[in-house]
Amino acid sequence: MLAAKECTGVARGKDDRAPTGGTLAERINGLFDALQGENGPRSNDEVAEAISQAGTKISASYLWLLRTGRRDNPGKHHLEAIAGYFRVPPGYFFNEQIAEEIQAELELMAAMRKAGVRELALRAADLSSDSLRAIAAMVEQARRVERLEPTDPRRD
Repeated sequence: MLAAKECTGVARGKDDRAPTGGTLAERINGLFDALQGENGPRSNDEVAEAISQAGTKISASYLWLLRTGRRDNPGKHHLEAIAGYFRVPPGYFFNEQIAEEIQAELELMAAMRKAGVRELALRAADLSSDSLRAIAAMVEQARRVERLEPTDPRRD
C-alpha cells in the first residue's frame, strides 16, 4: 500500500512546504508505531541493523536521538534510508501532500491492526487519502455507537 506511492525526493522547492502534521521525531515515531513487525513494534536496533545491511550506516543510538528529537537535522542519506526501510517516499518528511496521504494510510493501518481486520485493509489498498479518512471516521463512529473508547493511532 505505502510502497506504491511515488517518491518525489527530499529537497524542498517553492511548491514543497514542510508538513504541518508534526516534528521529524513524531513522523519517524509514527512510522515505527504504524508499521510494526509481527511481534510488535520494531526496535531501534532492528531498524538500524536492517538499514546498515542495506548499505547506509546508521546506529540504534542515532535512531534514538532522532526519535526523541535530540537530533533533528539528519543527512539526506539517513532520511532516504529510513524512508526506504519503512517503504514510504522520503518526501513524507517534507512535502505536505505526501505527508497527508501517508498519514491517512498510517492511521487507517493502525486502527485496523488493533481490530485485526486485515481483509478490510487489503480491500482499502489504493484508495485516496480522502476515502481512507472517511473509512477511519466510520470506524470511530461505529466505536461510539458501541460505546467503545475512541482509538488514537499515534498512541499504539
